Order: sequence, then C-alpha cells, then structure tokens
Amino acid sequence: MRYASITDRLANLGSEKWAIHAEARRMKAEGEDVIELTIGEPDVPPDPALLAEAVRSMHAGRYRYSNGRGEPSVVDALVRKYRKRRSDVTVANVLCFPGTQTALFAVMLGLVEAGDAVLVGDPLYATYEGVIRATGAERIAVPLRPENGFHMKAADLEAAITPACRVLLLNTPHNPTGAVLSAAEVAEIGAVCRRHDLWIVCDEVYEELVFGATFASPFDNPDLAERTIVVSSISKSHAAPGFRSGWAIGPAEFCTRLLSVSETMLFGGQPFIADMTAYALDNPISTAATMRQSYKARAARFADALSRAPGLVPLPPEAGMFIVVDVSETGMSGEDFAWALLREERVAVMPGSSFGEEAEGFIRLSLTVPDAHIDEACRRITALATRSTMPKERRA
Repeated sequence: MRYASITDRLANLGSEKWAIHAEARRMKAEGEDVIELTIGEPDVPPDPALLAEAVRSMHAGRYRYSNGRGEPSVVDALVRKYRKRRSDVTVANVLCFPGTQTALFAVMLGLVEAGDAVLVGDPLYATYEGVIRATGAERIAVPLRPENGFHMKAADLEAAITPACRVLLLNTPHNPTGAVLSAAEVAEIGAVCRRHDLWIVCDEVYEELVFGATFASPFDNPDLAERTIVVSSISKSHAAPGFRSGWAIGPAEFCTRLLSVSETMLFGGQPFIADMTAYALDNPISTAATMRQSYKARAARFADALSRAPGLVPLPPEAGMFIVVDVSETGMSGEDFAWALLREERVAVMPGSSFGEEAEGFIRLSLTVPDAHIDEACRRITALATRSTMPKERRA
C-alpha cells in the first residue's frame, strides 16, 4: 500500500525520542524502584478554582460546538493578557488551539512548505524537528553554545541563514536548557530577522517560570511586531497540561489567513475548557509562583550535589522545570549515560541527543520531584559517574 510522504518525513520523530521514558514507565509498572526525571509534567495540581470553573461551565451546558478562532471568553481574556505587553492587541490577533503543540503545528503549516527552511536553536525541544518536517520544510540548526549559557547569538543566527530560510523558531525561556534571552539579545536577533525578512515564531510556554532574569519577547518589540507570532498555553503556568489549552498571538493578517487552516484541523475546542482558561488568565492564581520557587530551589539542589560528582558538570537553568548536566567527562555520551543510569541505577533521565546534536554530551533532568527523590537520584547518578569516570591521565 502507498502512504503520503509525511509518514516518511516523521518516521522516528515521535515517541521514539522518549524511549527511555517509556522503558522507565514499563519498569515502574513491574514494581521496579525507578526515580523518574524525564518529562516536564508539573508535580502540583491545578488550582481548585480552575477545576471548579470547568465543572461549573460543563453543568451550565458549555459542551457544545465552538468556533475556529476560540470561545469569546478566552479570546477576550487573551486580549487582556497581551494588551499588558502591547497596547494594539485585538481579537483579530488571537487564535486558540488545544495546547502549544497544536498551535505550533498549525502556525508552521501556515508559514512554510517544501523548499523552505526554518532556523531553530540546537539544543531544541524534542518535537520541533517533527513540526518543521511535517510541512516539508528543512530544519537548519543555530548552535546554542554552553559557553554562552545556551543563549542564541545574533552572529550564529546570521551565519546559519540560507536563501531558503523563512522562519526563526525561537524558544525563550528555553527547553531543555532553561536559558532566558535578554531584551538586548532579542533585539539583536530581531535585527537579523528584519534584514532577512524572517518570521519569528516564539514559544513562550515557560514565560511565568523565570527564576530571576527579566522575561523578554520579540512580540513586545514594536520593530518586530509585524513578523512575530507567539505560541503558548496554560500547561506549564497553571499546571494543567492535560487540559490542552493553548493559543497563537500574531499579526491580524496572519491570523485571518491561518483561521481556515485551524478550522480545517479542529473547528473549535471545548467551551468549558475555554471558560476555565479565561478564569486562569483573569484571576490571581498562585500556581506559577509556587512552582517558580520550588523549581529554582530544586535546580540548586541538583547543581550542588552533582557538581561534587566526578565527570559531571551541571548547568543551572534561568527558568523552567529542567536542569541539564554535561556528562562528557565521564567518557560516555548522554545517550549511553542515560541508558546506563536507568539499567544500573534505576534513574530515568532524558539523553541530550533527544534535543539535538549540540546536546549529545548532556542529560536533562526534570525538577518535578520531591527533595527526597532528588537526593536519592543524585546519590545514584554520582555512583554511576564515579564508576564511569576515568582519571584524565588514563583517557585516550
């Protein structure tokens, strides 16, 4: 039988990247004592008021068909949210989707196709390559270097651009590294995009989980407004990943043209989830502040313990719910270290290779577990590193 070429382009770009996570879940189901540090799933529940609003909305009959742009309740709430950042935002600048992933897929589908190219920092979130390749476009990596704190540099972006480039997919705060771009860095990157007439698609899902730095976005820069599209959701900020409630905010013309794409895919989300999202955006909810404090402290806890282990160099994040650790001095790749860690010490982490070539010597650890689990995980990780790290004079 024949298949569309998209199935070939996306082969091995789906759940295969989470093979260690799947194996860890299988081991746990069989009773193994596995500490799971793989995925970014908040370890706190949504605020009870959000659940109550969803239930209230369902009982009020808010479970019928919606529309392609989004329910008025959440569209209006998003206008209010983004007007705090830019005064010219209206309903025409908003499209709602079930989660950031769907928003990103639709946005890319509306901007690029076969023969085009999308620039993206490497390391990159694991699904970005699939989203780009689904359109038929090519991914072009912009190196995010550890010595620069994994911050994208305008010079590196400029050097990577080809005539086929149409879009820069930017992610700040960054997954997996937790890097947060400054306003000056965003302006320098934006200047490159203006010179080369590139769209900027900015994934800002960790906007509310910045530890100390100041969040900056190309969306807030008037010189970049005409070319910037933001995608985000309540998955991280409100500890509600399973509700699948996200959005895209961009120029009115772009949103008008993308609306038919959105309607073809979805023709609306769930009204009761839209009402819950509107409540989340319009009311003071402490979930993000609680997670910010917790994840910052946990990152420091990991960094302190693992910095004393042989062969390991933790790089504390500026935001988010992960910390990356350089394991290259152990003599192992991130992939080999992660599998050995699961099989020998029953700790599940993500290998850096799931996030691109620049992260092959790294592992990524989730901060979404209690301190006692962090301490035990560090003990087990240190044990593997101690066994694996050769004295420098014995390395080939």
